[in-house]
Amino acid sequence: MPNVVACYKWVMDEADVKIASDLSVDTSRAKMKISDYDRNAIQAGVEAAAALGGSLIGLSYGDDRVGKSVKDALSRGLDELVWVNDSDAGTADSARSAAVLAAAVGEMSDVALVICADGSSDQFSRQTAPRMGALMGWPVVTAVSGVSFEDGKLVAERQADAGIEVVEVALPAVIAVLPEAAEAPIPGLRQIMQASKKPSREISAAELAGAQAPLASVVEERGYAMDRKNVQWDAADEGWLDNLTEALRKEGVL
Repeated sequence: MPNVVACYKWVMDEADVKIASDLSVDTSRAKMKISDYDRNAIQAGVEAAAALGGSLIGLSYGDDRVGKSVKDALSRGLDELVWVNDSDAGTADSARSAAVLAAAVGEMSDVALVICADGSSDQFSRQTAPRMGALMGWPVVTAVSGVSFEDGKLVAERQADAGIEVVEVALPAVIAVLPEAAEAPIPGLRQIMQASKKPSREISAAELAGAQAPLASVVEERGYAMDRKNVQWDAADEGWLDNLTEALRKEGVL
């Protein structure tokens, strides 16, 4: 029976991150959550597993704090959960994260599809899914807005600059989905209660072969300030639209 793996990331809630006047970043009061985009990826996994007649396995990589995500993740339709604990996950780049996740998938059986969000709500590097596919030698489809299965193959609609592309790939495969690929419902009381009965397993990153060291490291974090020109026009004034259009043209917007 083919299994589907849905990857998710436990991140800080960006609403709780504060930027000081000197552009320093204060995360001391930030609560944690499943990345907003990963909630859609999990739901896409729920639908894919149902279509394939298989089970849905959740997979996450992070430090000890990921343990607090287990009940929330399982309440969203996962059949089981594996999370990789790594005390150095906070400094891991996309290369390290992808290598750990790929190694964890490699220890699972009968995996037909790995689903990631197109990007995480904290970094949005959009590298994890392509790197996983490269490491595993599986085809990768990114920017996926819709998925179906025909004759044992995956058919994906993906958003491209020129419009919508329809891509067909053989399974097993890795896809990176956009939020519109699957609307993420809010778990109800029944789903939350059932989550405590589902299996979850913690493994150490040190146990995984092929979990490479990071290729890049973050040396500084700071906020940014938008420099607004604050040019205003009154819609009641004649010619305001022409003035606005000309200002946008000078800025290179038009």
